[in-house]
Amino acid sequence: MSALLEVILPVFFVIGAGYLAVKLDLFSESGVDGLMKFTQHFAIPCLLFKAIAELELGTYFEPRLLASYYVPAVIAFIVGIAASRMVFQRPWEDSVAIGFACMFANSVLLGLPITERAYGPDALDPNFALVALNAPICYGLGITVMETVKHRGQAPIATIRAVINAIFHNALILGLALGFAVNLSNIELPTVANDALDLMIRAALPAAIFGLGGVLAQYKLEGDLGVIIMICGITLLARPAMSYGLSLGFGLNTGATRSSVLTAAMAPGVNAYVFANMYGVAKRVAASAVLAATALSVLTLAGWLIVLA
Repeated sequence: MSALLEVILPVFFVIGAGYLAVKLDLFSESGVDGLMKFTQHFAIPCLLFKAIAELELGTYFEPRLLASYYVPAVIAFIVGIAASRMVFQRPWEDSVAIGFACMFANSVLLGLPITERAYGPDALDPNFALVALNAPICYGLGITVMETVKHRGQAPIATIRAVINAIFHNALILGLALGFAVNLSNIELPTVANDALDLMIRAALPAAIFGLGGVLAQYKLEGDLGVIIMICGITLLARPAMSYGLSLGFGLNTGATRSSVLTAAMAPGVNAYVFANMYGVAKRVAASAVLAATALSVLTLAGWLIVLA
């Protein structure tokens, strides 16, 4: 158990440092906003760009790996929407935001560092394959459903225009798209450009994890307790359990199974709140769910690491 905690706790200590820095007024909320803007709009897109630009697409973009992660994610999205609407009687817009929180795992800020600490840097290639499609698939699906709900009864062209505009203003998606372009065109980046990217990349995860703690410090654990419990149950238990079952059923190797299940086992990321905030719905529930699930994931991730040992 001590070895498992050595893998998990350093990441959460950095989150805790960011949390306490804001709570004790050692780091301002505007500073957190700037830090998260730097990581989300610049450093992490650089990380994803280089990872995809150098990834052996034919090796890691394996349909069974992708299905083992994204089938449970889409199921979680559908179940989250249905339960929010039918069980908790939330409006349609709230329900879509809650479903998004059930679907979007924190695959970058938590998934990458925890997998790296557990299994080493060489274990991250399947993670990058999953991360590469996480923003396009999850944001694409979430935005499409939300815009459809918002524009129900209006002309389809208005919905299509809104979807395209929202997707292509996302920095993560742009970084991934450029990475694919470089990879598929076999362009070799100059040494100076590679070195500059490496400088940005080294800052990405530590700064983002610290910033995540600062973001969580700005919200109280409050809101609809039943909905929050549902989100935690789906993201921390049901989604990785489905991923584990599909990984075994598809006959994935050990490395791919670990990446798929651990990524699926991550708490909802800040993007769950970003999505809710973008549409001005279910913001308190999203923030509370991120806070609660991130805390609980210390225990559930230890369990999944035991299962995957």
